[in-house]
Amino acid sequence: GLAYRKMAAVDFCPNCNTTQAREQVWGDDRYCERCGTKKKKKDLEQWFFKTTDYAEELLDFSQINWPERVKVMQTNWIGKSSGANVTFTTEQGDEMPIFTTRPDTLWGATFMVMAPEHPLVDKLTTPEQADAVLQYREQAQRLSDIDREAADREKTGVFTGAYAINPVNQERVPIWVADYVLMGYGFGAIMAVPAHDQRDFEFARKFGLPIIPVIQPESGPLDAATMPEAYVGPGVMVNSGEINGTAVSDDKGRKNPSIAAAIDWLVAHNAGDEAVNYRLRDWLISRQRYWGAPIPVIYCPEHGAVPVPDEQLPVMLPEDVAFTPTGESPLKFHEGFLHTTCPECGRPSLRETDTMDTFMCSSWYQYRYLSPHFTDAPFDPVEGAYWLPVDQYTSGIEHATMHLIYTRFFTKAMRKMGLVNFDEPMLALHNQGMVLGEDNEKMSKSRGNVVAPDDLVQQYGADTVRTYLMFFTRWEQGGPWNYDGIK
Repeated sequence: GLAYRKMAAVDFCPNCNTTQAREQVWGDDRYCERCGTKKKKKDLEQWFFKTTDYAEELLDFSQINWPERVKVMQTNWIGKSSGANVTFTTEQGDEMPIFTTRPDTLWGATFMVMAPEHPLVDKLTTPEQADAVLQYREQAQRLSDIDREAADREKTGVFTGAYAINPVNQERVPIWVADYVLMGYGFGAIMAVPAHDQRDFEFARKFGLPIIPVIQPESGPLDAATMPEAYVGPGVMVNSGEINGTAVSDDKGRKNPSIAAAIDWLVAHNAGDEAVNYRLRDWLISRQRYWGAPIPVIYCPEHGAVPVPDEQLPVMLPEDVAFTPTGESPLKFHEGFLHTTCPECGRPSLRETDTMDTFMCSSWYQYRYLSPHFTDAPFDPVEGAYWLPVDQYTSGIEHATMHLIYTRFFTKAMRKMGLVNFDEPMLALHNQGMVLGEDNEKMSKSRGNVVAPDDLVQQYGADTVRTYLMFFTRWEQGGPWNYDGIK
């Protein structure tokens, strides 16, 4: 199926004792918008949808007339990369697989870097390095992924005390932990080639790690000691064993002769395989909140996770819940909702109390709007066949990599299930601008910059307010709210 459950980290405020959405964590220090407490990462078992199963389909925009900017944003978000999977082995005997788009530079890998969340960090860290690694991991937890990946941010890291063996030359390479490596990309570990990757170069210079050039430019050999920056251009392979002398181009994947030669070498020596990787992650839909569609799963002590039968759908939210700062969903403390029986054996069981991300509902709302009172299925297939897909949709550019990807994924999954016979939810898309606060920021109750339309209607009349909203700024561009024109 498309749904599965696994442990995942969420942002958590230890003072408010609740999980937080990305928008509720502010500032470089990553603090709670409500109380100012520094947030922490907390591991919880969560439900996911396999959006990655549709990554390749989501890169195909041939059937839709959408703005080029949205298509570029989605393409970059999905982030398809071609390269190779290569397995390093630690001196303790643990396998450390990595994905690289530049397998031709493996001979220049002089160290490895793991994400602070990598499952091998605890096992590999030596007693002498344990305190330093623990302190560094706690520090990394306070940063967002965007902050960690920032190219202009000073590189930080800590040595684990452990080593791995480079499979292409059997060289011993130290294993570090650094926050610029993310657990969500590839395998959460990288080979570091400082001569030909700028982030690795800066890291190596800071911590005194070796630099070995393996691509020689046309101008002549590179001097590792005096290189001002990583060399990322074309040339010829050197210091690279059997692929020495192979041409290096600026092309990606097998179009680059050196990458093709390196992949062939890895396969021939059982050291790696050709691979495609995506930056797109599976969609984490669990929320430890009341407001959202209930996840239709029952936990039976005998049968484990059991789907709620079709005839018992939809599962409805109770309205008499108590909102207390427990750090868990209020549904967990609602006896009438929580306790039920297993659909398979009838034994006393418990309902799933997490609810779904609200983007879940907006991913298919156009289907339900056609037949809101239809009780035999999520939507009336006759109405759906007549009206869908949507001919023209209006949505803000800020939804490009969330709602507008989720709704495309949803439609493709529904097509595979036989619920619809088309591939795309909306054939044409227009992006409207956003009315910002007077401070030029997105309106938000937490920022205190919301303009209440009811007050304006009372003062100027509804027709005046509507007309002003239509013409006070360019429709497709938007802009900050101001009172000058309406007065």
